[in-house]
Amino acid sequence: VQLQASGGGLAQAGGSLRLSCVASGSVNAMLWYRQYPGKQREWVAVINSGGVTNYVDSVKGRFTISRDSAKNTVYLQMNSLEPEDTAVYYCKVVRVRARGSSNYWGQGTQVTVSS
Repeated sequence: VQLQASGGGLAQAGGSLRLSCVASGSVNAMLWYRQYPGKQREWVAVINSGGVTNYVDSVKGRFTISRDSAKNTVYLQMNSLEPEDTAVYYCKVVRVRARGSSNYWGQGTQVTVSS
């Protein structure tokens, strides 16, 4: 499975950005992570194949993850952005098959929030 992420950029604090990530095939769970310079990637949000979502506490109420399964696409709507949201954002998908599950990562997309 190949992933293509897009939608990063520069926003002012309080503004919004929408990230998209398109998978080349059908997948099960779809996730977003972010990585600060010199830090490990941290999980941000997940949506499973049934549409159930979960978020890290720091983005609850501000970010919304959604998916269009027909298009194999996951979105991350980021509102009320804060400078602390500045990071490289990565999408990850999980494909579950009879012989096990596999994870696939997209390329990162930079999000920069100015104060």
